[in-house]
Amino acid sequence: MAAKLDLGGGEELVETHEINVTPFIDVILVLLIIFMVAAPLATVDVGVDLPASNAKPQPRPDKPVYLTLQQDLKLSLGSQTVDRAAIAQALQGATGGDREQRIFLRADRKVPYGDVFALMNDLRRAGYLKVALVGLESAGSDGGR
Repeated sequence: MAAKLDLGGGEELVETHEINVTPFIDVILVLLIIFMVAAPLATVDVGVDLPASNAKPQPRPDKPVYLTLQQDLKLSLGSQTVDRAAIAQALQGATGGDREQRIFLRADRKVPYGDVFALMNDLRRAGYLKVALVGLESAGSDGGR
């Protein structure tokens, strides 16, 4: 409770109804710093040269599962390298056994189509039928050529 002293001779103390917003601003600034530090950690760090697409972007789920096929045909689930023979077990661990969860497949543009298709067959054999292909957005209709 805040009070204002009136030296003009009045005997009553009058309350002021002001809110001190300094602690609120301090909390907001700390939260801003936390989010600025945590945001880069939530992205996938596997570098891949994606092809461009002119398809309409679709909304992403809160925690997408990214499977990346790099130019040298190495597989990464999120940011961890995965052996191709153990892809089913790795996906089961990443999705919690939910085979209805969508798998976002990222492949370097220089990976041959047959290798991408073989990986999609491996996903199908593992029981993951919902696969989304990830590409860069393109303004033109040439498909990024």
